[in-house]
Amino acid sequence: MELKLSFPADSPPLAVIAAAKIAGVPISTDPTLTPGSTPIIHLDNGLKLRGNFVLLRHISRVANIPDLYQRDAIESSQIDEWLEYAPIFASGSQFEEACGYVDGYLLQHTFLVGHSLSIADIAVWSGLAGTGKRWESLRSSKKYQNMARWFNSILAEYGVLNEVTATYVGKKGSVKPTASKVKEQQGSNANLAKVNGDAADKEKESRKPTSEVDLPEAEVGKVRLRFAPEPSGYLHIGHSKAALLNQYFAERYQGEVIIRFDDTNPDKESNEFVDNLLKDIETLGIKYRTVTYTSDYFPQLMEMAEKLIREGKAYVDDTPREQMQKERMDGIESRCRNNSVEENLKLWKEMIAGSERGTMCCVRGKLDMQDPNKSVRDPVYYRCNQTPHHRIGAKYKVYPTYDFACPFVDAFEGITHALRSSEYHDRNDQYYWIQTDMGFRKVHIYEFSRLNLVYTLLSKRKLLWFVQNGLVEGWDDPRFPTVQGIVRRGLKIEALIQFILEQGASKNLNLMEWDKLWATNKKIIDPVCPRHTAVIEERRVLLTLSNGPDDPFVRIVPKHKKYAGAGEKATTYTKRIWIDYDDAVSISVNEEVTLMDWGNAIVKEIQKDQEGNVTHLSGILHLEGSVKTTKLKLTWLPESDELVKLSVVDFDYLITKKKLEEDENFVDVVNPCTRKETPALGDSNMRNLQRGDVLQLERKGYFRCDVPFLRPQKPIVLFAIPDGKQQPVLRFAIPDGKTK
Repeated sequence: MELKLSFPADSPPLAVIAAAKIAGVPISTDPTLTPGSTPIIHLDNGLKLRGNFVLLRHISRVANIPDLYQRDAIESSQIDEWLEYAPIFASGSQFEEACGYVDGYLLQHTFLVGHSLSIADIAVWSGLAGTGKRWESLRSSKKYQNMARWFNSILAEYGVLNEVTATYVGKKGSVKPTASKVKEQQGSNANLAKVNGDAADKEKESRKPTSEVDLPEAEVGKVRLRFAPEPSGYLHIGHSKAALLNQYFAERYQGEVIIRFDDTNPDKESNEFVDNLLKDIETLGIKYRTVTYTSDYFPQLMEMAEKLIREGKAYVDDTPREQMQKERMDGIESRCRNNSVEENLKLWKEMIAGSERGTMCCVRGKLDMQDPNKSVRDPVYYRCNQTPHHRIGAKYKVYPTYDFACPFVDAFEGITHALRSSEYHDRNDQYYWIQTDMGFRKVHIYEFSRLNLVYTLLSKRKLLWFVQNGLVEGWDDPRFPTVQGIVRRGLKIEALIQFILEQGASKNLNLMEWDKLWATNKKIIDPVCPRHTAVIEERRVLLTLSNGPDDPFVRIVPKHKKYAGAGEKATTYTKRIWIDYDDAVSISVNEEVTLMDWGNAIVKEIQKDQEGNVTHLSGILHLEGSVKTTKLKLTWLPESDELVKLSVVDFDYLITKKKLEEDENFVDVVNPCTRKETPALGDSNMRNLQRGDVLQLERKGYFRCDVPFLRPQKPIVLFAIPDGKQQPVLRFAIPDGKTK
């Protein structure tokens, strides 16, 4: 059923037209209403619907795309709020302020509401597009990068919008605000967050991000949080969630975060890990007040342990470890539990001295051996360890356990809220019990769900096994879930932040797919990354164009047709060009094909060897041909000595099972082949790539440059970046690609 849309010629309802095009709702337009009139949709039954917002909502309800508007109560209200906000872009005096507000909001959001396109996005997108050249000049600059990325990604996803803007938006911005828009805008501004970013007092409850839950008994300006990694490995994606949530709550409550290294196990820790953790924290953009170490408090911790021994709240136990573990499981009290204070202090001094007798002992808290919660069955507080500490050397022979040190240091440093993943839930009672025995105030614990990903190990012990056995290059290997690993693979930190904050501080446990993270990443890199061309080196096929240029010539073309900021590249046109073997075998004699960024050609002859493999093609240029009529759109490279060698690398998961069971040995499911290298040739412009640059190889996917051009015989190394699809990103499917 086609809808008839009437509107004044001088103020077409751009958002309504755009929504109809995107949603696949057929409309006919009638731009004959008098100036200042409200746009109208005429229904078959004679009824009429009036007003921009009413029309937008109607189109969303009859759309072929789900969830454009009809969502849960909160998200539908958020969409309504953005619809009221959108007309502000038609107000010249507030335009750039509005751009600043939306740009800041999009720093941590892919869409304006939820995780998919809505009429809120269409309304704001249309508001920007309707200003014509004013927005275009800002879009091509770097002033509002988040908004430009969002705007470009919508335009790339829905090409019909080019038709809408070409028809209804002039170079100077021919779309004008209607009288109804002005009226709606005046009524809505008082209900929205101020454009200057003063959102703390003005944001409505329905505009809270997913992670916006309340910390218990939190007071604005008095919240103090800590991110406390153990320096026994690099920061991984699971730690990132904890770090970012700490920062989120600190900003929300105008509080502060401290970084504390929980360095109580010298067997596993090193300065290398400390340095790289700080590097990763900086990469995540975490703003912290100071850096502390649990080892800063070793003297006070030892004093506290002795105090608890004197008060009868702790004792020294020399029960062998395996027997102690069994007794704890069975609720059997240790024979040492009722030793005298004097005997306990004597053994404590033996432990401090690191004597043979002392090394047989540990300090345990005297809690409750019959409690159903096994974590409070007399946990260990102190153990002997002769390994020198990475910061303070061999000064100490005894070290506190995490269970003992954490509640002490949290209270000592004035932490108000300790964020912990829900895997520690059973130890919360222990945490509070120990703090009470120590005589400290209660530090609030707030739990969030641990981030679990398919085919992924997050245990530092297991990741270390891969490093020590040479199955990866190091902690920054692109197959690792470490921050350095996934960034090296090509993930933008902005995508990681969006991914984590969209999950929020939920306590629900779930197993996440990587696809969503990489799909978010694609939306960030696709609108801005430069385009280049590559051809698989093995079995590449030469196509000779008899009427091609006898003398090669060069054209300067944009690296990204929709983003001038990507720069320009030089493309050489010759009569002999290379194409991929897979493309060559898809071509029939006399078939017309499109050579991308050049024009059409007709293949007249196909030569094959004795095994039937295509070895050479001959044809003619047919530049007057229409690209719309061809089935094959081919990437190609000129036959030239200027081409560069590439090594294109794709990766697989390190394990072959989606989720390991608790009693399952990860070594049994290690993937034997996780790296594939494919030789290729690339256009000469790739000589200018720098390490870390992200690019798209036309028709082959997205890549990050890991090793740039150094000399002609040493290939540029490109790492394939997943794009969020289940199938492999790489189109390079040669059977004997080098694997590892």
